[in-house]
Amino acid sequence: AGPHRAGVEVSGENSRCREGSPGLAGTITVEGQTLFYRQAQPAQQAPKLTVLLLHGIRFSSDTWLQLRTLATLAENGYRAVAIDLPGLGRSKDAVAPAPVGQPVPGAFLKAVSEALCLGPAVVISPSLSGMYSLPFLFQHNHLLKAYVPVAPICTDKFTAEQYAQIKTPTLIVYGDQDAELGQASLNNLRHLPEHRVLVLQGAGHACYLDKPNEWHCGLLAFLQQLE
Repeated sequence: AGPHRAGVEVSGENSRCREGSPGLAGTITVEGQTLFYRQAQPAQQAPKLTVLLLHGIRFSSDTWLQLRTLATLAENGYRAVAIDLPGLGRSKDAVAPAPVGQPVPGAFLKAVSEALCLGPAVVISPSLSGMYSLPFLFQHNHLLKAYVPVAPICTDKFTAEQYAQIKTPTLIVYGDQDAELGQASLNNLRHLPEHRVLVLQGAGHACYLDKPNEWHCGLLAFLQQLE
């Protein structure tokens, strides 16, 4: 194979996607903006599934690195890719496609998916990242193998009838101490017909940080059922 280029320009199709994928960290260009990503994959086998990890407003892909979520997923046979959302982390120079709290057209994550050669992926979406993941869920449903919303914003932008149409397997995650977004997002997301709920006891809004072991166990159990 020739030298690896971390930056993958988004073209209309996956012609640039090849065996083996970009290195452990790098950048992609999406809608003219440069986004940072990091990833981990299984050492000895082809990945069973691909997982795309988004993040909240105070966090970045580094959160999933430090928490060992990336490593845990790779060790269990999954390709894990975490991006820094526009304006945040190492993508802070990128311009966000919408103001915070406004839904971003699903084409944005579709372009991310193509640039990273994800194929249908499990999308993990905490907090702020709901503004990206929810429109993606509704507009490009075929690109989601499953959905793992973690007390996301923007759940109130869609109706119970809209949620009822979505057949994507969903794991709704929240901390029982997350008085606002946890409960509010659950009330909306529970209209997704194929959902189950993981409540992290004693955990706040960033529940995965408060209870990392319970988070990883619950996530892995859910992923196993998708294989």
